[in-house]
Amino acid sequence: MDKEIKAYLADSELLLNAVGEGIYGLDTQGRAIFINPAAEAMTGWSYAELLGQNIHQFHHHSYSNGEPYPACECKIFNTALDGISRQVSGEVFWRKDGSNFPVEYTTRAVYKNNHIIGAVAVFRDVSQQQQIELALRRALENVQSLTEQLQAENTYLQNELAQEWSSAGLVGRSPIITKMLSQVELVAQTDSTVLILGENGTGKELVARNIHALSQRKNSTMVKVNCAAFTPSLLESELFGHEKGAFTGATERRKGRFELANDGTLFLDEIGELSMEAQGKLLRVLQEQEFERVGGSETVKVNIRIIAATNRDLSAMITQGTFRIDLFYRLNVFPITVPPLRDRQEDIPLLSQAIISTLNKTLGKNISAISNRSLTQLMQYQWPGNIRELQNVLEREIILTKSTILNFNFKTSSKSLNPPVIETLAQVETRYILSVLKACKWRIGGEIGAAKQLGLPESTLRSRMSKLKIVRPN
Repeated sequence: MDKEIKAYLADSELLLNAVGEGIYGLDTQGRAIFINPAAEAMTGWSYAELLGQNIHQFHHHSYSNGEPYPACECKIFNTALDGISRQVSGEVFWRKDGSNFPVEYTTRAVYKNNHIIGAVAVFRDVSQQQQIELALRRALENVQSLTEQLQAENTYLQNELAQEWSSAGLVGRSPIITKMLSQVELVAQTDSTVLILGENGTGKELVARNIHALSQRKNSTMVKVNCAAFTPSLLESELFGHEKGAFTGATERRKGRFELANDGTLFLDEIGELSMEAQGKLLRVLQEQEFERVGGSETVKVNIRIIAATNRDLSAMITQGTFRIDLFYRLNVFPITVPPLRDRQEDIPLLSQAIISTLNKTLGKNISAISNRSLTQLMQYQWPGNIRELQNVLEREIILTKSTILNFNFKTSSKSLNPPVIETLAQVETRYILSVLKACKWRIGGEIGAAKQLGLPESTLRSRMSKLKIVRPN
């Protein structure tokens, strides 16, 4: 029988030996009767080693995961039995050295006088093809990821550009604004977390933007989140993103603000408006710099700089139990207080000129100056709405005027608001620690001690007491 098959293939032997694909000829028992040089080169098995041997036991004995591949299931052997041609991919052939390589192969029965006398298998090594396909797939995934990132950033930046803001808020020569600007320049060169404090309308966001613009992250995105604009459930999706199908309406995967801000700056505005639940989730992300998207299990790692801002008294909120003290300490690394306009009234002339210059562009006007009389009236007002209120007043007057010089009577029916008396952070912290110490009968350590109640190590509490000059009364 072997001689018959050999003779049947003899006319083609020269051609079969020349092709680049591996070729096996086998009889109906699965024994090798022909092996071309390409097959020898790919498997490491020589013609002499395989001739007359059950070929399956040499090169096809196991699946890629190492599980046994029974000979009765071998598609090459089955073709020699049933005569059905097969085209196979997703399998491996084993080399003599014990390694394997992915193959694609076809099988075809050999007939003589209408009887099957064996089969031919033609195979090729698809390792390089799979590597190319894998590299292409990874490249496409990377392109898709970059496309999603660019689309998200583009949408975000378009929204940001739609919200007009002026650089006028950082104009001034008063000692209080000069001191604040020096703090901005110093902290901008670091990656430290910044907490910006100040009343509404003082320009807290502008301070955050300038810190980012002066930092080493200036070429990356600064992403803003208004913590007061979202419900607790929506805020989690906004911050961390969500997977497709995570909730009703989640028709596609969406990156959150943390992911968009990777390698850049995340500005958390109105941080005092966060719910206690959201505060806990935010604290974990700030500590670990990693999170999971809503509805997902994959951990996403980020490298971001945090800037937070609030007009709320966080220390009072801690006392009231509405703001976590551990989150406060995480955010309060470098606090910057933006002064209200009433504390820097000598800056109003420069501020007004800067605002007028900006409004000229947006309103298509050509206002060159403001009269001294109008300027004096502006400087005598207490500005409860701060710079934002000043901008609104000047915008209204620019719209109304037909002259190139602003000259108006600035009168307000509302009484100037007196500035609220606000305790310093140190004063509030002292009061809070004292209240806990008194409740614990001045016991510092142990399970019922003040350190445990405050969530602080005993050494940290003693250090804070020393710094704040808290001494147990006699």
